[in-house]
Amino acid sequence: MAGFGKWIGGGLGWAFGGPIGALIGFTVGSFLDGSGASVTEQTNQNRHSTAEADFKMSLLVLIACIMKADSRIQKSELDVAKKFLVANFGEDGALEALQILKKLLDQPINETEVAMQINQYMNYSAKLQLIHLLFDIALSDGEIHPLEMNMLQRISNVFRISTADFESLKAPYFKQTDPIWAYKALEIEPSATEDDIKKAYRRMAMKFHPDKVHNLGEEMKKSATEKFRTINDAYETIKKLRGIA
Repeated sequence: MAGFGKWIGGGLGWAFGGPIGALIGFTVGSFLDGSGASVTEQTNQNRHSTAEADFKMSLLVLIACIMKADSRIQKSELDVAKKFLVANFGEDGALEALQILKKLLDQPINETEVAMQINQYMNYSAKLQLIHLLFDIALSDGEIHPLEMNMLQRISNVFRISTADFESLKAPYFKQTDPIWAYKALEIEPSATEDDIKKAYRRMAMKFHPDKVHNLGEEMKKSATEKFRTINDAYETIKKLRGIA
């Protein structure tokens, strides 16, 4: 895990303090990388802007919260988490992240305190991306437990994510069962005019554009592109339903 320890120590800023920092400290301790410097000594001094490592460590902690929401951790959930981590961290990073995630799962985590710390330092676009990724985790096994949905809602509330944005993030995962999912994705009503639909599409495309999270690294920018595509998908779905050219 030396490479991951170096990655944490070299990139963490504000996430090294507060409840997330306490969880990191318990999980990796004074873990040393190959140079012999401690994680604490290597910590990024910029505590105010969100670095790539701040985002990823916050994500790992919140993934643990979602997985623990129904009070049982199944092997299938760990398999899902591994696939998710491979997609977002790469093969090597995923194996190291999974080791840290397993240790986090053994710890009591107050998701409200963690979410409050994240809310203090992370911008709105990054928080939207976090919720998007947590939906991926919660629904990757084909269904979502009510306790997982409740936790997602609580975290979103602490993040001060608007109800419309939360429903927009949620809608694409229920496209098979919700006939108006596309309207929810664009944050409009089915009664919206053609002009309203076009304006909503432009507004949402700007809100969820991948460039909004460019500071979180290429992996997260790639993941944000998936949400951006759902906005296009929703728009095309509505156009087809309404016969809009």
